[in-house]
Amino acid sequence: MDIKAYMIELGQSARAASRVIAAATTDQKNKALLAMAEALEASRAELMAANRKDLERGEQNGLDAALLDRLELNDARIDTMIEGLRQVAGLQDPVGEITDMAYRPSGIQIGKMRVPLGVIGIIYESRPNVTVEAASLCLKSGNATILRGGSEAIESNQAVAKCIRQGLAAVGLPDTAVQVVETTDRAAVGELITMPEFVDVIVPRGGKGLIERISRDAKVTVIKHLDGICHVYIDDDADLTKAINISVNAKTHRYGTCNTMETLLIAKSRAEEMLPELVSAYQSAGVELRGCEQTCDLSAAFIAATEEDWATEYLAPILSVKIVSAMSEAIAHINQYGSHHTDAIITENYTKSRQFLIEVDSSSVMVNASTRFADGFEYGLGAEIGISTDKIHARGPVGLEGLTSQKYVVLGDGHIRR
Repeated sequence: MDIKAYMIELGQSARAASRVIAAATTDQKNKALLAMAEALEASRAELMAANRKDLERGEQNGLDAALLDRLELNDARIDTMIEGLRQVAGLQDPVGEITDMAYRPSGIQIGKMRVPLGVIGIIYESRPNVTVEAASLCLKSGNATILRGGSEAIESNQAVAKCIRQGLAAVGLPDTAVQVVETTDRAAVGELITMPEFVDVIVPRGGKGLIERISRDAKVTVIKHLDGICHVYIDDDADLTKAINISVNAKTHRYGTCNTMETLLIAKSRAEEMLPELVSAYQSAGVELRGCEQTCDLSAAFIAATEEDWATEYLAPILSVKIVSAMSEAIAHINQYGSHHTDAIITENYTKSRQFLIEVDSSSVMVNASTRFADGFEYGLGAEIGISTDKIHARGPVGLEGLTSQKYVVLGDGHIRR
């Protein structure tokens, strides 16, 4: 296969489809999403059979248990995919919304209209359900999309793509609005991220290595985050119960997510009081504890943390803990070592909470809440395409609105500039 020619063909088809999807009505898009859900429901056996091929190949290739689990499709996961499509169909359509209309002294009216980005390329690993999530969000926000899943899920992704095409065709929309790359050749990724004439935005979803490569080589705007080095700071004025519950949940609710706490910061005045209960809870959950010198002096449960620990996203039952003299030291630590993803303060002091919100430079900053809330569903966005730690164009969980832009609209009635 001539990869370059193949990817150009996908790009041309996507660009043409994007113009049709951008003009599609909300009703058309919703009916397409519901038709996709029906196609998935009717194709359970085909989806399972395709997924078995991927799983068998994965086992032969030595994929570890965690990756095989992410790859597996079962009835419950297919149910979730179907429900996700129905939920996105129920979300408010951002396209065409006009805001900030105001008259100018000349008599013209100026406002902003929300519009699709165009063609979105999404590169992801392992999980076939991402194919449905990405397709549904791109379609509802009026975008065409080119999806490049991991080679380990090629059979599953193609089976899902067939259902997506059926849903689009059922309502008369071009099935090229959602295209899944059919080759496992890694050169396809290199072509996809260097086609600005056909692709407007790239969204990489996967490991740090993948995202670093995409960010380095892309000639197209990238929406991404590299790390999820998230912090919880227990302030001098923290409520004990809230501090324990939030700190334990932020770490142990799930270990492999980007919004899991990796470093716990504790005010010196509260460390001796809180550490015994925290240590007990973390040890019960099987969490390995690494601490600063002061932390190690207070509890033998800790091993000495290194400088590297403060800048590490573990994605595992490992936690680094540091005692700080004041909130200013906590904020400085977060801004130095954090990844600008999600950071939280636990405090009953209103003034301190306000200062923390202002001075911590992250895409989500929380007061008295677990960092695990940092995702699109919990924020009321429905599904999300990913989380961005960039400041332009989208920041934080990227839902439907994050997949659109705005253009100025001007209304006149024969007005001329004088």
